[in-house]
Amino acid sequence: QVQLVESGGGLVQAAGSLRLSCVASARTVNTAVMGWFRQAPGEERQPVAVISWTGDILYADSVKGRFTISRDNYKNTVWLQMNSLKPEDTAVYYCVSHMDLRLDESPKYWGQGTQVTVSS
Repeated sequence: QVQLVESGGGLVQAAGSLRLSCVASARTVNTAVMGWFRQAPGEERQPVAVISWTGDILYADSVKGRFTISRDNYKNTVWLQMNSLKPEDTAVYYCVSHMDLRLDESPKYWGQGTQVTVSS
């Protein structure tokens, strides 16, 4: 079992930045794909970005050029740097792990989520 704990969400104005962090409880994430999904009100959960333990990355088209995912395998940690935020980025952001490096697969493990609200 893997526990994922997110932090760093909050309220920010449009064009602002936030950095999300996620710490995993188990060392099995060291070689697992990790990433971020999000769920806006009334919508299904959608992938944001995923990263392999070797650093291969995929981004959703909606965040390319604005968001950056990174990880530290020794610290069991993954980050999501979000710049140029838009109101449509408002959602609960979930840290995820244990999946293939693709954006159309549901991860095995999910964090509890952290709220990101972008005001216009």
